[in-house]
Amino acid sequence: MRDKKSSRVVYLIYITLLFIFFYLPIVVMMVFSFNSSKSLTNMTGFSLRWYSRLISDGSIMRAVYVSLTIAIFATIISVILGTITAIGLSKSRRVMKETILNINNLPIMNPDIVTAIGLMILFSSAMIAKGYMTMLLAHIAFCTPYVITSVYPKVRQLDPSLADAAMDLGATPFEALTKVIIPMLRDGIYAGILLAFTMSFDDFVISYFVTGNGVENISITVYNMTKRTNPTINALSTIVILVIAILLIVSRLLPAMLKATMKKIMAVALALLIGFTTFAGIKSNGRTLRIFISGEYLDPEIVEDFEKKYDCDIILETFDSNESMYTKLMSGSEYDILVTSDYMIERLIKEKELQPLNWDNIPNKDSLDPANMGYPFDPDNTYSVPYFVGTVGILYDTNVVDEADLEEGWELLRNPKYAGDIYMYDSERDSFMIALKSLGYSMNTTDKEEIKEAYDWLIDQRETMDVVYVGDDVMDNMISGNKSIAVVYSGDGAYIMAENEDLDYFDPEEGTNEWCDAMVMTKDCLDTELAEEFMNYMLEYDVVYQNSIFVGYTTPVAEVRDDFKVEEYDGIESYTPVFGAPNNEIFRYQDEELRAYYSDLWTKVKAY
Repeated sequence: MRDKKSSRVVYLIYITLLFIFFYLPIVVMMVFSFNSSKSLTNMTGFSLRWYSRLISDGSIMRAVYVSLTIAIFATIISVILGTITAIGLSKSRRVMKETILNINNLPIMNPDIVTAIGLMILFSSAMIAKGYMTMLLAHIAFCTPYVITSVYPKVRQLDPSLADAAMDLGATPFEALTKVIIPMLRDGIYAGILLAFTMSFDDFVISYFVTGNGVENISITVYNMTKRTNPTINALSTIVILVIAILLIVSRLLPAMLKATMKKIMAVALALLIGFTTFAGIKSNGRTLRIFISGEYLDPEIVEDFEKKYDCDIILETFDSNESMYTKLMSGSEYDILVTSDYMIERLIKEKELQPLNWDNIPNKDSLDPANMGYPFDPDNTYSVPYFVGTVGILYDTNVVDEADLEEGWELLRNPKYAGDIYMYDSERDSFMIALKSLGYSMNTTDKEEIKEAYDWLIDQRETMDVVYVGDDVMDNMISGNKSIAVVYSGDGAYIMAENEDLDYFDPEEGTNEWCDAMVMTKDCLDTELAEEFMNYMLEYDVVYQNSIFVGYTTPVAEVRDDFKVEEYDGIESYTPVFGAPNNEIFRYQDEELRAYYSDLWTKVKAY
């Protein structure tokens, strides 16, 4: 008896720990959605500011609308198609049945990225403009196989003579289907509905590659928000979780009510379809500007102000990296303005994807700092208008790191005193830049022997220093003081220092990556006048000031940079990158062979 009680206690403890492991992160996230500060790990007080910002942020509300409508329509259509297919398979010959079922399993077993690229190429080849409709078609395509998989086992359990019996009793074929067959498949259909809705509502990868025209769902919007520390994500996630929990409770307690209101749900879905038509309708009158930019890199209020001032519409689409931007551009997606980085601009120039600017239409060019003009990727600024600039340097805790050790420059990252206390930025080119600069080489070297030495430097660092490679989460980790040293972009360093006064930043004397993100105009841009008006607008003092506060990076507009004294971003004032330092360089274009060589070595560094 004691053994049974002991086993039960152990079992209860196990289940409790399991649920804590699953749900504690969700509870923590919900608690921090009420945090008064921007920190995602340090609770400073109760506030509803992030919920207020969520409600007032039009882009998030549009994303919620897109996610819900896409999920509803994709679920309805895929359930109809999947159910009809499953019933049809039951009447098919064995060879046909097995062939179709095997084909049906392909999109289920395929990695999402493979399906996404395939659909993207399909839509581009068919000259279908990417947007709401392509996203809907893609969701129907990947949801339908799951419905078939859910419904078909139930079809196999049916007595094949049921439909014949119903028709012998006077039912029409349609009545036999809707009043006899489908009701008996109810459990499988409900499972297909839940699976299809969940898959559609959650999807990110496929949606990211097949959308366009400024249409984004929740997953894409949240992913772009993670480019900067944005607690609005917590508020949005909390609301989604609560809504799902309420729906689950209602579905358990009031199943009869849900069944009775199914027709009303269908009516609401049709109303949403009408709303979608209004939402996604093509505006034939008026000017439109299509901008492709990194997530969280442009204040939405600036976009709205420009639309009002110039009586136009801006379609803003975001990307997560220069490489994914290039992939979408090459797949046939069309944009007017790109905001991208130095080496990518050089590549686009070489491939003739950009068109020259008429600087006479950009009179605010005089506000740009000459030190941020004439970079090697575009020496005469024929194609590019600087947007944000900065460097890559070392952020450190002044209470832990000895000031004398800073003289070591990049070798500080291999100082045994700080083993296990360092974040490296998870970037192939910047990591090799650090090693190459520490060894006294150019960060744009094409000498494979020098690159191999840099690889050995990085391997040695991993062996001796136990460094952690991180992405944008370095910001909150350093704000919270989880480690004492981190490699960061100067703009991120400024933001972090504004939140943690114990930190400081420096650029090693060996030189560093002096980067420049710029606005460029694509060869497909039709309204070049509007595009240049936007570029000129983005150089106005008040606009630059506002956008710099929103993003937190260093502006190339000298007057704003000199006047930047904003309490919320004290870090920007405390450190301004030194542009044009003797050993600083800017990344240059790499040919395919060199990129492959770097990529192979980087894979080994990360896997070590």
